[in-house]
Amino acid sequence: MNDRQSTIINLEVTATNERLDRHLPQELPDLSRSRIQKLIEQGHVQVNGKVCTAKKTIVQRGDRLTLSIRTVQPTLAGETPALQPENIPLDILYEDESLLIVNKPANLVVHPAPGHETGTLVNAILAHCPDLAGIGGEMRPGIVHRLDKDTTGAIAIAKTDIALQHLQGQLKAKTARREYLGVVHGTPKESEGTIDQPIGRHRGDRKKMAVVPLEKGGRTAITHWQIYERLGNYTLMQFQLETGRTHQIRVHAAYIGHPIIGDPTYSKNRGVGVNLPGQALHAWKLRLQHPLSGEWIQAIAPPPAAFTRLLEVLCLRCGSPIGHHCLVIDVDS
Repeated sequence: MNDRQSTIINLEVTATNERLDRHLPQELPDLSRSRIQKLIEQGHVQVNGKVCTAKKTIVQRGDRLTLSIRTVQPTLAGETPALQPENIPLDILYEDESLLIVNKPANLVVHPAPGHETGTLVNAILAHCPDLAGIGGEMRPGIVHRLDKDTTGAIAIAKTDIALQHLQGQLKAKTARREYLGVVHGTPKESEGTIDQPIGRHRGDRKKMAVVPLEKGGRTAITHWQIYERLGNYTLMQFQLETGRTHQIRVHAAYIGHPIIGDPTYSKNRGVGVNLPGQALHAWKLRLQHPLSGEWIQAIAPPPAAFTRLLEVLCLRCGSPIGHHCLVIDVDS
């Protein structure tokens, strides 16, 4: 007999005047809009503690949403197995009893999703932390925030429910600081700037995100940037996230005309003659407050070899000497 259980997902609305069935797919990209609509119609969604069955309900900033998703724990042969620990190596940057921060490699999906049911970061984390199951949801245990499959760098995992709530609260309050390094096509005229453009699901391709006006379902998205080094027709840039929308840096970089090198979705396959495992985007620094002690922790993820190799090639092309500071990114800066 199948053992049915429910996964509870709690969200807080940050948009204004948005339909419930349009808001939820943006928060939960692994669930299709049709699946969301069925959950609403079947009474599995609450708005501010009250069951809501009208998919066109308008939600406002500060509203609390709760989803109850029925899941099946299979026990019969031939059914999809439950999430299993897998012995996948982890590059650990920091760890204690409450918190784990790892340096995620390229080509590693953060949590199971259609097409990536196994071999994810979550599978690796469950092998490293056997007691993590159930923290934050059945399929996303301990996950505080996400990185795209081909984006490398620092990602935090909560090891307790208290840590999860505290860390997610820091992201919502914008007290946690997330800095990225990215190599882009072209050279911006200014040395720094801010991109304040709402992001939503692309209307023509549901797998893509795009700059979408707020009144059409976009959500506020703010990215701060500054130039780290100009490299001929390319630029090494530092990005800081104020919000955390899906594909935010990639969409914003393309929007200003300087897409990330190697981005197969937003850069129109413009290459540089260097073999990359994914887009040249790396989550460099993660600064957050420890959920128990209150002390500030800064984890710095060294860029992968492919990223530094790209910088070396670009430095050689533009005449910069080997050993130029763009190749030796100061981990203490």
